[in-house]
Amino acid sequence: MSTNSINGEAYTDQESVTIPLLTSERSNINSTSQVAIVGANVCPIESLDYETSENDFFKQDWRSGGKIQIFQYVFMKWLLCFFIGLIVSLIGFFNNLAVENIAGLKFVVTSNMMLARRFGMAFLVFSVSNLILTLFASIITAFIAPAAAGSGIPEVKAYLNGVDAPGIFSLRTLIVKIIGSISAVSSSLFVGKAGPMVHTGACVAALLGQGGSKRFRLTWRWLFFFKNDRDRRDLVTCGSAAGIAAGFRAPVGGVLFALEEMASWYVSYSGNDIQLNILWRSVLLWRSFFTTAVVAILLRALIDFCLSGKCGLFGKGGLIMFDVYSASVTYHLNDVPPALALGVIGGIFGSLFNFLLDKVLRIYNLINEKGIVYKISLACAISISTSCLLFGLPWLASCQPCPSDASESCPTIGRSGNFKKFQCPPGHYNDLASLIFNTNDDAVRNLFSKNTNSEFQYSSILIFFVTCFFLSIFSCGIVAPVGLFVPVIVTGASYGRFVGMLVGSHSSLNHGLYAVLGAASFLGGSMRMTVSLCVIILELTNNLLLLPLIMLVLLISKTVADAFNGNIFDLIMKAKGFPYLETHVEPYMRQLTVGDVVTGPLQVFQGIEKVGNIVHVLRTTRHNGFPVIDEPPLSESPVLYGLILRAHLIELLKKKAFMSATMPTSIDALKLFPAGDFAKRGSGNGDKIEELRFTEEEMGMFVDLHPFTNASPYTVVETMSLAKALILFRDVGLRHLIVMPKISGRSPVVGILTRHDFMPEHILGLHPLLIRSRWKRLRIRVPRVLKFF
Repeated sequence: MSTNSINGEAYTDQESVTIPLLTSERSNINSTSQVAIVGANVCPIESLDYETSENDFFKQDWRSGGKIQIFQYVFMKWLLCFFIGLIVSLIGFFNNLAVENIAGLKFVVTSNMMLARRFGMAFLVFSVSNLILTLFASIITAFIAPAAAGSGIPEVKAYLNGVDAPGIFSLRTLIVKIIGSISAVSSSLFVGKAGPMVHTGACVAALLGQGGSKRFRLTWRWLFFFKNDRDRRDLVTCGSAAGIAAGFRAPVGGVLFALEEMASWYVSYSGNDIQLNILWRSVLLWRSFFTTAVVAILLRALIDFCLSGKCGLFGKGGLIMFDVYSASVTYHLNDVPPALALGVIGGIFGSLFNFLLDKVLRIYNLINEKGIVYKISLACAISISTSCLLFGLPWLASCQPCPSDASESCPTIGRSGNFKKFQCPPGHYNDLASLIFNTNDDAVRNLFSKNTNSEFQYSSILIFFVTCFFLSIFSCGIVAPVGLFVPVIVTGASYGRFVGMLVGSHSSLNHGLYAVLGAASFLGGSMRMTVSLCVIILELTNNLLLLPLIMLVLLISKTVADAFNGNIFDLIMKAKGFPYLETHVEPYMRQLTVGDVVTGPLQVFQGIEKVGNIVHVLRTTRHNGFPVIDEPPLSESPVLYGLILRAHLIELLKKKAFMSATMPTSIDALKLFPAGDFAKRGSGNGDKIEELRFTEEEMGMFVDLHPFTNASPYTVVETMSLAKALILFRDVGLRHLIVMPKISGRSPVVGILTRHDFMPEHILGLHPLLIRSRWKRLRIRVPRVLKFF
């Protein structure tokens, strides 16, 4: 028996775990095509192989290594972390400098025309420049690298969970991410560059970990150590931490963000030894901290260089996003109720923001499905609408006389400052223009600034809040590299400042500190992080005295928002169709066994298999793992020998390691294949079975699969609960989990579990009666949660 169909799971990574919710095909919830929306396109996706394939080939290669190889491995991993920090910090410096100069030049030209009372020409220059920048960002994204669209954080988070989407870490994606983010942020859209910096750092780490490029003959033997998914996962985690560190100049916050929000905790392997989670967490924390330390040190040096005036007219301080603080902060018990109110408001607004953004992204996808022209037209429409609002709304605000004790010149002539003149007469300023006719970074500085309690009107702050809230939602889904961090900070700071104005003299905190607390509350309500956001805000504002209030606001806002929906990144991942494995187990999974969810047919191979059978199975299925069965005369009864991967089978067929007889032979695998042949290729660069050609004689020959089969795969019995299997599957980071029969005498394999079998859409599709009981439990449980809080 060369291949066999058994009632088991079709264990392919091309079978989808879910259909993306943003596609038009939504009726079939139990899909067999694994696809997800990557950027703005629907693409097939695969899972990652974190498990070590402990076959004879691996054991021979491991025994042949010595102390030099161990030293090379450790040294190169630290060296790659250093290069990740170095490159990401330089990219962050370049991004900030480019945005400062491009946006600054645009605002100076527009302001000069406003001073000359040429308002129509000023609007034309402002709107056309914004449209050109947005058009450029959307065109290069749509035509060159669609995977660069959006912030990229959901894609990186899914990758660290074990999902590999095509093109998300390619060189084209990296280049478009950098250039497109600069162009989009400079176009006055309500978007940020911190989210794209996370994706940029992950791209840099993934490219460094691929061992070079054979196409351009840029390979180094030492980098072959990292041509596997386990080491690339660690490097991508360090890269995402470096991205936050470079975007916010917050090295500790970057480490905590990567480990709290991005990383999924798996058991890590080092050779044949399994390291426990706590050890893996400690080692990864150490390397991530080293990477962000490199970023912080280099950025500090670059900031000092820019302060000397060598970074252009608008380069001074551009790398410091929100370096604002109050030297002495004193607060009392009467300041706690406003902080509590900000936490509740942030939770409500944050959950509403996530809900509306999810709906808008679905509507945008209906437009994007019609073609590239519609994607670009949508981005241009958002740009034109944004320009009209940013230029028109300041006319609704009344001019204010310049304060006599202002710490800077009033009115401000130029791009930044708290006192934008706009259309006002000499000696007056437009407070709404100081916020809305400005870059997002400068708007945050103005809101966070101290000793400005009387500089903004109630109506101006309210208009600015509503504008930020909705423009952030509508700008997020365009086909361009755009992030959400800075827009969320701006929006939260606006209503935080408004609360501070309402409290007035009844609080010892100034309005700028209330803006900081408002930004923290909205971040907690939309992104649902606590520790990392707390540290990032402290590093942004350089004020440790606010720590207790920030902690309180974050805890309350997250608690309130969790009662309504999930965090923004999880909602986007679900809408895109990424098969993300959650840390928790659904209650109904404890009612099911693994035998209740595996589906067929199952394809298996014999230990010595005919070439024609292997080629036929690989060409007619898209499975990525196959059980290997030994039958008489190789064994007394059918037994499971192990599991072999599709990539390894294709490599065997490619090298044509065939035999003319079915008798097992003891071979030295290292003499037939170099270790690099079985290393993991870059994403999407593996060989395809359709590219291989065989003669009739070769199709009748045999292949001994034993030396290349993982003889110790993870297995579970068919009566194990689905919840327990999910915990094993996620914590160890598996791609395939073999299901064995409970009673001997049957076939040695029942099926194979993959991510598909743990997805709620698949489980509830097989057992629709669970849907009713699931909602019944939710109706009982939610009121208890709300009553508790």
